[in-house]
Amino acid sequence: MAPPLEQWRRWIAENLLLGNPPEAIRAVLVKNAFSEADAAREVNAALESPYVQGGSRIANRLRKREWTLTVYGRLARMRAGSGAIERRERPSRDEFFEEYYAQNRPVIITGMLKSWPALEKWSLDYFRERCGDREVEVQSGRESDENYEINGPQHKRVMRFREYLDLVETAGKSNDFYMTANNGSRNQDALDVLWSDIDPIDEYLDGNTRDKSFFWLGPAGTKTPYHHDLTNNFMAQVIGRKRVKLVPMHDTSYIYNNVHCYSEVDASAVDHARFPKMRNAQVHECVLEPGELLFIPIGWWHYVEGLDVTTTMSFTNFRVYNDFAENYTTYQHL
Repeated sequence: MAPPLEQWRRWIAENLLLGNPPEAIRAVLVKNAFSEADAAREVNAALESPYVQGGSRIANRLRKREWTLTVYGRLARMRAGSGAIERRERPSRDEFFEEYYAQNRPVIITGMLKSWPALEKWSLDYFRERCGDREVEVQSGRESDENYEINGPQHKRVMRFREYLDLVETAGKSNDFYMTANNGSRNQDALDVLWSDIDPIDEYLDGNTRDKSFFWLGPAGTKTPYHHDLTNNFMAQVIGRKRVKLVPMHDTSYIYNNVHCYSEVDASAVDHARFPKMRNAQVHECVLEPGELLFIPIGWWHYVEGLDVTTTMSFTNFRVYNDFAENYTTYQHL
């Protein structure tokens, strides 16, 4: 069934505001059962609408902002080794906040977690022994939903931790279930005994680790699709390896942000025919090893894939300002 006329009119207005030529818009209308005269009349009416004309002024201002971001992108590409994520051995507090946090640059920090008992103790058997009978919350049924991350609340399931550990151990490669930060509030209490196995990262984080840290556990094959967070984040790898792809905040216009902080692009197999602008995005890639700490800057798009059974801790309680969500309002479709 053809879309109603009002839906076509919204489509015409949107495409005019995006800068698409009127003749191209008319051609699409004709291909969708509009007569030449009707197509011309609808496009001309939109062009003459004071609402569209006002919207065009706003769109032009936004294009100026987008140009500014492309300048940052070009300059970033000039930096030596710009496609790689730098690895640093325990940078000082001042070095980290000046060179990475304040400059919105990712970095992999090595050596900072070497005192963690978790690196030696944590295993699926250890989890069973310590808190196997606790009830935890996980994401389940993800493979049947293309938008499993956006629809995360619909996939929450409560179960015994040992039951979940059995699933992880026997699953092989799967993205159907995953314990993530979206399950954080319940699991911080259920798994509280594990927090004694991680030492505070006092060099960069404040003392509020208990309330702003999150436990991730899943089989090989788990995926977190391209998205950006509303905070700066640390990702501390404890068990197994994860492949991480990051796209800078200034390349947002290339990554097809369709709703809130999510992208339509499947980072595991980018369809460049459907998403041609992705060819312009600068993709930084790394494999995060146990004992490494990845800094993911605010606004950077990231995709994460478990290469093995993995356990990860993430943290947002930095010693400096990290409340970038306070003036974020674009939760709706873009």
